[in-house]
Amino acid sequence: MPRFSANLTMMYGEFNFLDRFRAAAEDGFEAVEYMFPYDYEPEVLARELERHGLRQVLFNLPAGDWAAGDRGIACDPARREAFREGVDRALTYAEALGCRQLNCLVGLTPEGVPWRLVEITLVDNLRYAADRLGERGIDLLVEAVNSRDVPGFHLDTVEAVAEVVAAAARPNLYLQFDVYHQQVMRGDIAATFRRHRERIRHIQIADHPGRHEPGTGEIRFDFLFDLFDREGYDGWVGLEYRPAAGTREGLGWLSLYRRHGRVA
Repeated sequence: MPRFSANLTMMYGEFNFLDRFRAAAEDGFEAVEYMFPYDYEPEVLARELERHGLRQVLFNLPAGDWAAGDRGIACDPARREAFREGVDRALTYAEALGCRQLNCLVGLTPEGVPWRLVEITLVDNLRYAADRLGERGIDLLVEAVNSRDVPGFHLDTVEAVAEVVAAAARPNLYLQFDVYHQQVMRGDIAATFRRHRERIRHIQIADHPGRHEPGTGEIRFDFLFDLFDREGYDGWVGLEYRPAAGTREGLGWLSLYRRHGRVA
């Protein structure tokens, strides 16, 4: 049975952020993830993890000015130094939180920059980040983000991510497989997962349409969870969805799955 981690950016919005750790633990989660930790000192977050017996399994490298529209800066030649400073900052948090994998949002394709230069910059930055994290035994992940929700995102398919990961050629550089983004862009979830299985180190899920919990849309999660087990995936499955009507009100699918190994 997959191991599920609660995404505290998306879930438990009914609570202040630091209270979401307690709420997740009360609902039986053993692990959490979220987009960014940088609004808090690492010691504060580490205390919440320890207090509630939780593992931190993922967060993102700094992604620029999110409020201003940045969605990562790894592919922008003008922001190489900022990216590398962000890697060092993320490493400080990863060590304090005991987090062994970090995700890189590569960002929007910068306007007016030759495609080749964008690609060279991205590969160089991923190599730098993977090498720095690898010194501490930490893996670096890269994910595709669909370009319908985020127009202009530089890597919007799993195939594009796989090409960049192969070009960077670092042993601790892997794919993050997001079921929701895959469904929006290409569908064909099962075959895509199988094709890239050996380089996938983290999965995130949300149903489609709506990006809500399993059972609210068109995706067959019972089939996918069985597939993950059959293919030997033993990592975490992050619940990166927006609850349709309150986090706890929407956890019925998970309670059912925990009891019977299936979803409605």
